[in-house]
Amino acid sequence: MADPTVQQYALPAQTRLAEYRLESVLGAGGFGVTYLARDTHLEKDVAIKEYLPADLGLRALDGSVVPVNTDTAYNYRSGLEQFLVEARTLARFSHPNIVRVSRYFEANGTAYMVMDYEKGHSFNQFLKKVPQPEEAHLKAMITPLLDGLEAVHAAGFLHRDIKPSNIFIRTDGTSVLLDFGSARLAVRDAVRDVIAILTPGYAPVELYLSTGQPGPWTDIYSLAAVLYRAVTGDNPPEAPSRLRIDGAGKKLAAVRERYSPQFLAAIQWGLALEEKRRPQNVNQWRGALLRSQQARAATATPETAAAGAEAEPDRTRKYVWMALGIVTFFLFMEGADIVKQRAEQQRAPRAKPLLQPGQPARPVAAPAAGGLEARVAGAQNGLGAGLTREELAQNLPHLADKFSEIDADRDGRVTVVELQAYWQRNSRGAPGGAPSK
Repeated sequence: MADPTVQQYALPAQTRLAEYRLESVLGAGGFGVTYLARDTHLEKDVAIKEYLPADLGLRALDGSVVPVNTDTAYNYRSGLEQFLVEARTLARFSHPNIVRVSRYFEANGTAYMVMDYEKGHSFNQFLKKVPQPEEAHLKAMITPLLDGLEAVHAAGFLHRDIKPSNIFIRTDGTSVLLDFGSARLAVRDAVRDVIAILTPGYAPVELYLSTGQPGPWTDIYSLAAVLYRAVTGDNPPEAPSRLRIDGAGKKLAAVRERYSPQFLAAIQWGLALEEKRRPQNVNQWRGALLRSQQARAATATPETAAAGAEAEPDRTRKYVWMALGIVTFFLFMEGADIVKQRAEQQRAPRAKPLLQPGQPARPVAAPAAGGLEARVAGAQNGLGAGLTREELAQNLPHLADKFSEIDADRDGRVTVVELQAYWQRNSRGAPGGAPSK
């Protein structure tokens, strides 16, 4: 049953669209609604996908879809055109493992895509019932998907949104790839939060960047992420977070007793952060996933073939250091602001109590030792500006073990000047401007 909130903007049951009668809602996302419908001419069930981007379009009282406002009208239409491109492209395919589009048309101010109705369940539902399936089962599931994806890539088209819920397992056990995402990316500029458009964990870095270069390697990353979810039981970490700390390799290494080393190595190869480090086409990756260790060595780079699943961090080190340089720069700026705030607090004179002539001063309780209150209260007693070792560890934990190196004058406090000197000292010669190790 569809979510109640979906029913609020979905077309009601028994609505007629050309020769189709809508029966119920199969599912919905940020960019459309999928209905179960009845083809009244052929007397068979079909699935109909409606273009309805939640951030750009609204359902009017007459059932039509209109742009939210004049500012979103252009982006709404651009997304609609891409939706039709997706439909036309899929209609050209007749592959058993790619969702078949039999018709598409415009109506109600939007567009509709008529697809075969498949009975079964999503791979996401399957994994909830059968966590960490056998390797042989996973290979049997993914092999036909690779064949279908290769045909799509050969036509110059990408899926862009492969995830467990977009892989459907028919009642006969065969798999099919659903819900291509071209319209989703076509309107990404109109949506403030790109992460809300993409599927965290299954979208590679290049889909987060306006300058990214999607290609067959993009879909390979997403499909590798699906396999990561299957073998580890956990959703893959988001690509941006992996730029700083990448624990994907350790998670894969932890299941070596259950899955073969070459299978896990192929998954990690597909999950490489840098596009050029991934397999560049489906055929290349297929050899790594489905064949012997020798096939893996023939298709992978020499470094990966020699080191297996643990080689990827070394091969992407330069790429990760570039990202870390950016992250560390912003953390440094944040640290500089913290130090400046402490210094300003310490330079500000403490307010003196207003006493009547002859009235004795009241005792003031000493602030707790080591706390920020003690640092501020003691400023007039010669404590000076900067962060102590404890404050640095609390506010900038990534620099905690560098306290002695940063504290050049050995006064027990780190100042903005010392932070700047440390940054300049350690950024020379490191890839991407990152502090050298």
